[in-house]
Amino acid sequence: MTDTTSDLEARGTDSEDEELDQKANLDAVDDDADDEAEDDAEDDAEDATDEAPASGGGGRAAADLFRESEIAADYVEGLLDILDYDGDIDELVVGGRPVVEVVEGGDGRRLQALVGQRGATLEALQELSRLAVFRQTGTPSRLLLDVGGYRALRRKELGAIAKNAAEKVKEYGEAVRLEPMSAFERKCVHDVINALPGVESESEGVEPSRRIVVRPTA
Repeated sequence: MTDTTSDLEARGTDSEDEELDQKANLDAVDDDADDEAEDDAEDDAEDATDEAPASGGGGRAAADLFRESEIAADYVEGLLDILDYDGDIDELVVGGRPVVEVVEGGDGRRLQALVGQRGATLEALQELSRLAVFRQTGTPSRLLLDVGGYRALRRKELGAIAKNAAEKVKEYGEAVRLEPMSAFERKCVHDVINALPGVESESEGVEPSRRIVVRPTA
């Protein structure tokens, strides 16, 4: 049992080293794809494209996108096996974007450990899954990873936060600064604010303290 554990740890370390090397090579490309396409409220067109690109992921075939989902699903399944976590994995293409959903199995509480505080662990796992896709395809991926329906629940919470901020802005006529959020969270808030009259939003600051400011429409 000890030898098996050591082998897994060694394999995990080797895999992590390779992934970190790939991440170093991908920093510029991946940062642009996420921060500009998912978050930058100053360019609403890019935000809308990232959420549901009409061109099917930059003109890429649905089969290629589904292949990315399969690669990422295999990677996540390997992690679940190492951790001895139980969960079903769905491979999807939604809005021209590859998606992997880990559905709770017998012990949903254990899967919540893969989400972490405010989704921090989930975001890290998503980046690792994207790197796994890149290693096999050579193309940066916009894969979306979800565990136990966390993103849908968080999106609903963020919608309420955005609407509350908008009401305060309309009532007092002053800008409201929200707490720092991930790119996914900021994108959710931007989508809600952009649909409301009389208010607008933009992001300010740098990670990990990047946040949204909601203000009256000029």
